Amino acid sequence: MHAQNLSAPVPPEFSKLPYLRVLDLSRNYLNGSVPLEWSTMRLTELSFMGNRLSGPFPKVLTNITTLKNLSIEGNLFSGSIPPQIGNLVNLQKLIISSNGFTGVLPVELAKLINLTDLRICDNNFSGRIPDFIGNWTLIEKLHIQGSSLEGPIPSSISALTRLSDLRISDLKRKGSPFPPLSNMESMRTLTLRKCLIHGEIPDYIGEMRKLKNLDLSYNELTGEIPASFDQLARVDFIYLTGNKLTGTLPGWALGRNDHLDISYNNFTWESSSPTECPRGSVNLVESYSSSVDKLKIHPCLKKNFPCPASGIQHQYSLHLNCGGKEVDINGQKYEADREQSGASMFYMVPEWALSSTGNFMDNDMDADIYIETNTSALSVSGPVSELYTTARVSPLSLTYYGLCLLDGNYTVSLHFAEIIFTDDRSFYSLGKRIFDVYIQEKLVLKDFNIEEEAGGAGKPIVKNFTVVVTSNTLKIHFYWAGKGTTGIPDRGFYGPLISAISVHPNFNPPLGKGKKINVLLIVGTLATALFLGLVVLGIMRRKGWLGGKVSTEKGMTYKL
Repeated sequence: MHAQNLSAPVPPEFSKLPYLRVLDLSRNYLNGSVPLEWSTMRLTELSFMGNRLSGPFPKVLTNITTLKNLSIEGNLFSGSIPPQIGNLVNLQKLIISSNGFTGVLPVELAKLINLTDLRICDNNFSGRIPDFIGNWTLIEKLHIQGSSLEGPIPSSISALTRLSDLRISDLKRKGSPFPPLSNMESMRTLTLRKCLIHGEIPDYIGEMRKLKNLDLSYNELTGEIPASFDQLARVDFIYLTGNKLTGTLPGWALGRNDHLDISYNNFTWESSSPTECPRGSVNLVESYSSSVDKLKIHPCLKKNFPCPASGIQHQYSLHLNCGGKEVDINGQKYEADREQSGASMFYMVPEWALSSTGNFMDNDMDADIYIETNTSALSVSGPVSELYTTARVSPLSLTYYGLCLLDGNYTVSLHFAEIIFTDDRSFYSLGKRIFDVYIQEKLVLKDFNIEEEAGGAGKPIVKNFTVVVTSNTLKIHFYWAGKGTTGIPDRGFYGPLISAISVHPNFNPPLGKGKKINVLLIVGTLATALFLGLVVLGIMRRKGWLGGKVSTEKGMTYKL
């Protein structure tokens, strides 16, 4: 009964099937809660993932003590986790992500010592990550992303030596040094993103021989990239972006075939270091410290991506069709943005640039898709609809730069439409896309949900912001903070989505009609005009037309 779009309350009649052991009702449209009659069932596996069940945590499930696998991910449950959860001592897998649970994690969870898989992402819990996680010594997969929990990561995590998939992100309050993970030889996926971790990266991370995905982005990490990272032979993705790493770029960084993102750090430059941002699988944008500001290297490597040297054309407007082709909307051209890659990508044209970080997890795809085409029906027609038929998406971080803008006040318009989830009575309509938006490093949209703001899927919405550009560069950053569903309609659908960007000046453009202004052209024009003016004045004076001087021409004398 999986993915049948069943739309009804959960039938109590299932309790009349005494030999039923496995029940998969995932990806349907079921509503209500779990019937009390179910308390007598002897299920070992139960999945309600991706439905519309609501109310408090269904305590009736805590009576089914035979359960080994339980998933209620992607529903509308709320309130605290009841202490009766400790009754389910046979549980090996517990997935409660993407609900509205609140409160602290009950200490009774410590009784679930047979857990091998626990996922509690995208909830509104309070308090710290508890020390009792050290009781789960059999656990192999632990996901705590966007859960609203506070740091630090407890040192008891060192007892979880069987971990192969650890994902913790977006912790609040208190930071900590790097957690003790040295004995985790089975680790394949390690995500500690925005966990307020400070200090240096331990050498032993490079000794995790099975590691495939490493994400330590947006922390306060310092020091050099460990030399042991050169030994990560199996790794596919390394994200160290948004830290305070120093030293020179390691020699192996540019010579590997895997994806490496070390953007937004404080590296130092030496003669053998890159002088421009490479295209391909390595992202170095804004990776150097301010010590290189006066060096003749590409501005993409410098802090805040300064405008190149004088002579470049300055602009005072920008229009992008994110993820789409070039289109004309009521006489205004929106530039194409069709770069297909995105895991650790930098792309640049003279007027704008794009930095993309992250790969979509758990989708079992060889190549991720970073440009989506609408599957939901659009509620807009005419030429403007072309802005919303495609969109650029990102699983982690996406930054657009407006380059060489004249300083001043601008209106930045961000165009959105949810084009993946639908607006019907199917499980495709149950997805939630939530992300944050920063402009000029300032948070302007927190936990932004396109569909909720627009009043449905396929409906465009434009968010306008007044922005001051003071150093000729505009920076628009989209970030996934672990919120929203990740498994609807399938695994790997989540993260920021942007349809189009338009930027208009709140001042009178210098040249009236055009979009760009060439500094050297203006200076040259002014100099030429001044020179011609002086020549004309000289001629007029020689002719005596300005008074006080007798001029001669063809032997005749004129007195003015």
